[in-house]
Amino acid sequence: MAEPRVMVYLMTGFLDSGKSQFLKFTLQQEYFQIEGPTLLILCEEGEEEYDEEELAEYGVKIVTVEDQKDLTTEWLQELEDEYSPERVVVEYNGMWKVSDFERMKFPKGWRISQKLTMVDASTFDVYMMNLKPLFVEMVRGSEMVVFNRCTDIRPLAGYRRSIKVVNSRAEVIFEDEEGEIENIFADSVPYDLDAPILQIENEDFGIWYVDMIEHPGRYHGKFVEVTARLMKPKRVSGDYLMLGRMAMTCCADDTTYIGYLCKGEEGTELKPGEWVRVRAKIEFKMLQYYCGPGPVLQVASAESVQPIPELVYFN
Repeated sequence: MAEPRVMVYLMTGFLDSGKSQFLKFTLQQEYFQIEGPTLLILCEEGEEEYDEEELAEYGVKIVTVEDQKDLTTEWLQELEDEYSPERVVVEYNGMWKVSDFERMKFPKGWRISQKLTMVDASTFDVYMMNLKPLFVEMVRGSEMVVFNRCTDIRPLAGYRRSIKVVNSRAEVIFEDEEGEIENIFADSVPYDLDAPILQIENEDFGIWYVDMIEHPGRYHGKFVEVTARLMKPKRVSGDYLMLGRMAMTCCADDTTYIGYLCKGEEGTELKPGEWVRVRAKIEFKMLQYYCGPGPVLQVASAESVQPIPELVYFN
């Protein structure tokens, strides 16, 4: 795909999540400067105000849209005709569906190049409880998710897992008043990583699933015991099966089957549709299904068990 003529940066997040503060700082940094004009489209009015004269010194022109019905293809084309921007930055309204903007037809040469999401850690639980579908839309496709105003590090590992299960490729950053918080996840799993066999309890399946994505080095070559269901999705080829469970990624109506590829060693019989407690060695292989390296469970033993009715959660 050819490089866009106008790169569109989409900044998402709920009201007062820190979007404006982040953009005010970024737009004035030397590394973010370009030759042509930057168009900043504001879709909501927060507590943090922009200084239009100050930003104009950096080639930034601010325009505002107060109602989502006014954010149209025709209006964007008018902006293109009037300002001929080299770059567009959109501070999106957290109460509008992000997918509505992503599906819009942009002026010729415009394309979303980067999507970032800001989160106020102090209100994250409240928004997840009441507006989870909107938040999940924000996170899907985001290259970076920034949690700011972090005052308690204890729930942060769970917050990261909530993001990773929706978007495993997103970089998740936590910040307090002094800047980025580091080295807080070393002991964030509820099972013993040093045990000869990792015992994954049913309620910890989601934690194990996400931690394998984030920290493959912790698991390569280790043995694990875990209970899940064997399936044969269409994209899984050869002798491989998928060992996984149903997980809630957004709401009760938005569930998906998650898991990892597995393969039985000689003499081990694995049947699609069966619930099993397996003992397996974790290896990482280059497979088309993963589009790169990914976990493969080399199953040494499998015992039939009763189904687990509960959905998987991630904190």
